Amino acid sequence: MIRHALVLTAGLGTRLRPLTDVRAKPAIPVAGEPMIRRIIRTLVAQSVDDLVLNLHHLPATLTAIVGDGRDLGARVRYSWEPVILGSGGGPRLARPLVGAASFWIVNGDTLTDVTLGPLADAHTESGARVTLALVPNREFARYGGVHLDDQRRVTRFTPRGPASQGSYHFIGVQLVDGAVFDAVRAGEVASSIGGIYDALIATSPGAVRGFVADASFFDVGTVDDYRRTHDAFADAADHSAEASTPSVGRGTTIDPSARVARSILWDDVHVAAGARLDTCIVTDGVVVPAGAEYSRAVLVRGEDEYPIATALSDDRSG
Repeated sequence: MIRHALVLTAGLGTRLRPLTDVRAKPAIPVAGEPMIRRIIRTLVAQSVDDLVLNLHHLPATLTAIVGDGRDLGARVRYSWEPVILGSGGGPRLARPLVGAASFWIVNGDTLTDVTLGPLADAHTESGARVTLALVPNREFARYGGVHLDDQRRVTRFTPRGPASQGSYHFIGVQLVDGAVFDAVRAGEVASSIGGIYDALIATSPGAVRGFVADASFFDVGTVDDYRRTHDAFADAADHSAEASTPSVGRGTTIDPSARVARSILWDDVHVAAGARLDTCIVTDGVVVPAGAEYSRAVLVRGEDEYPIATALSDDRSG
């Protein structure tokens, strides 16, 4: 098994604001554990334990919870991007640090249980230079598509919408020959899908292949996605918990007279006496004042003692 991986964690996560004004997206807690730690645990369990994370947005929120990876059974190092270099430029810059001819690239904002061994076997047997983990694209109005021929060779990528009907969805795990990124200079902004890989398909048919997996995935792109993902993992971890039970992070306290229901509380939150929270996300360090009431809101720490509230959407499925 190839042990080396680059985990893409540099992005701004703009669709997830205001949560990503507090933490980098992969550092956001899902059912009490940051996504990046969940991702690393999943990789280590499959013998992928030599990791590089690329950094740009709020890097300290990642390094503080991952460190050198030792407590997770991994070796973790970091590739700093002064500007975000994209899905092609990031791997190009990090490649010397990764230090392997072939390595995994894993999205830092997607949780999946895809099994890596069969994908690696298929990659080796086919002689591909890139192999993408795929599932049938059942939400083509939301996700762009990856199209395969009958030999599992990628023939094209299409944007979300009608053009992606009957396609496959890339779930954020791939095995690559690092030399494919030599098409760009170190420090240059570039995309893989929509750039390097499209050019590779045109010049070397069969160089990019798909591995169709029976795997679950959770794409944390928006606040509603986050709530759905959090709830799914919380339910899986504790079937006995009632739906109204709050999720509470480290160092968080709730006054006995406060009422908190269906809410996600991050670290070092204090809910004062008589406060009421219903279906809220409360980020790090927020103090909810005595007697305050919030419903369907995201709370972030303001400059004074009061939190800044942003309304959640009306998507009640989240």
